[in-house]
Amino acid sequence: MRPNWRLGWVAILFSLALATGAHAQSFGFPWWRDAQFQRDLSLTPEQTARIENVFQPTITQLRAKKTELDHQEDELSQLIAANADEAAVVKQVDKVEAIRAHLNKTRTLMLLRMRQVLSPEQRVKLNKLHDQWEKDHQRPPRGPGDNDKQGRGRQ
Repeated sequence: MRPNWRLGWVAILFSLALATGAHAQSFGFPWWRDAQFQRDLSLTPEQTARIENVFQPTITQLRAKKTELDHQEDELSQLIAANADEAAVVKQVDKVEAIRAHLNKTRTLMLLRMRQVLSPEQRVKLNKLHDQWEKDHQRPPRGPGDNDKQGRGRQ
């Protein structure tokens, strides 16, 4: 894929990841390590350690799969650029989308397991903190084709 298309795919991937249940609490940073979040949620050291123990092995898996996804997307781009036959492109698209689905499933299950460490009251508070964080960190809406920093859009 051309660089500006790749940025578009990355934006789509992150959008899908964030949309995988708003209350899964994807803040974009390790919130359970943050002193303010720990205070606001009354997280115990044991809970913080348990959440970290869910996060660490999963993030390693996710990074490895993301590398694999990038490689398979590059192969797909090469097939498209070479005007390969449709069957070969479809086969590669299936590989790419299977990896993407695995990434999303793994990430969602990680977030679920992290939430399960919390008490029901802490989950309610986390939902409120997440809603506030989303309001405080809103990005301006992007228009169609506006997928790179130079404003070139799709070419």
